[in-house]
Amino acid sequence: MPFTIKPATPADVPVIFDLIKQLAVYEKLAHMVTGTEAMLHDALFGARPVCECVVAREGGEPVGFALYFSTFSTFLAKPGLYLEDLFVVPDKRGSGYGKALLKHLAQLAQSRGCGRFEWRVLDWNEPSIKFYESIGGEIMKEWWLVRMTADRIDQFVSRKD
Repeated sequence: MPFTIKPATPADVPVIFDLIKQLAVYEKLAHMVTGTEAMLHDALFGARPVCECVVAREGGEPVGFALYFSTFSTFLAKPGLYLEDLFVVPDKRGSGYGKALLKHLAQLAQSRGCGRFEWRVLDWNEPSIKFYESIGGEIMKEWWLVRMTADRIDQFVSRKD
């Protein structure tokens, strides 16, 4: 069946938010979804958008999404594209939607003159790791993610040292 990949519109926010919740369940992180549809709307379409999203549809029905944002490489002195999340509904996996979403973003990165297109994968997600490697993705195990959540940011900022 034919499918499309199009930039998200404000009307897509409830669909994207539902897909985000499905992704969180798949990644065993449902407890971490604390955002709301309103917050997602502001992030995508507010006065200062901080991310972008495309939605894949088959026959008008949403089957996946990719949410991404711009980065910058100081070493390359070029912009980059960072894929925050990609999700395809379980019964449509293996049908080419994930590859099509990634290719769409790779073409976007190319057209924007990006020096990098990057994303992360959970270390236990073997099917995704194998898929990413099969399309030329390099798993960079020597780079570790460092994160400060809001409470740790507050603690750090308020430190007197």
